[in-house]
Amino acid sequence: MKRSLVFLCVAACLASPAPMLARDGVEVGQESAFAKLVPAEQVEQSAKQQYAQILKDAASQNALGSDEHPQVIRLRRIANQLIPQSYDWNPRARDWKWEVNLLGANQINAFCMPGGKIVFYSAILKQLDLSDDEVAMVMGHEIAHALREHARERMGKATATNGLATIGSTVASVFFGISPNVTDFVAKQGANLLTLKFSRDDETEADLVGMELAARAGFDPRSGVTLWQKMSQANKGAPPQWLSTHPASTTRIQEIQANLPKVMPLYEQAIANR
Repeated sequence: MKRSLVFLCVAACLASPAPMLARDGVEVGQESAFAKLVPAEQVEQSAKQQYAQILKDAASQNALGSDEHPQVIRLRRIANQLIPQSYDWNPRARDWKWEVNLLGANQINAFCMPGGKIVFYSAILKQLDLSDDEVAMVMGHEIAHALREHARERMGKATATNGLATIGSTVASVFFGISPNVTDFVAKQGANLLTLKFSRDDETEADLVGMELAARAGFDPRSGVTLWQKMSQANKGAPPQWLSTHPASTTRIQEIQANLPKVMPLYEQAIANR
């Protein structure tokens, strides 16, 4: 009964989405009503705490890039160009305490946690030999996940599917460490067929929004093609698309190419205004 009530509530929200104003750039779907089941402030507070712990652990292992590290300076410069482009996608982003850090780790990875907490691993810069334009595409993609509140959406969806949505203090206790059984359930959602296509959609959306952010900041969106060509080479032997929660590199390249006509004018305008 509780699960049915939750889905009825979410369905009602989805049935009457707010109209989207005409705009230049990429087109993505409405924000998910599932995210509304979990307070944004609590998600961002949790991310802040986890991010601080990540940096602390890295510092203890001498793996945290210093403020004077050339790659840290580079990443923060690129971020400073991208961040002002984010506000139209999520008004909360204006008040986020953005941070950008570099971790020395042999992983081709980067992320942006809710609230604008960005991390790049050194391997993604070294092994892929990324240009500034390609870094901007990676960073824009990760920022897009935060702007579109995909983590919050996944939490909300897990809440609904598990029949645990009780708005208020219960939500906070469920998702931020008091109930190990539930947090374990949420952690396993990536393997759930119910969320498989949803996760692919998130990645595609982040690719497109990230490409627009980069273009508006004056970074060449065509670099998304070369980025994913490099990623494909670095991830040989990866599982086929239907076994993965992420779109295949060829699919991502096709989506980027299909949307280039929508963002190239934004890039050209940004270059002209420099």
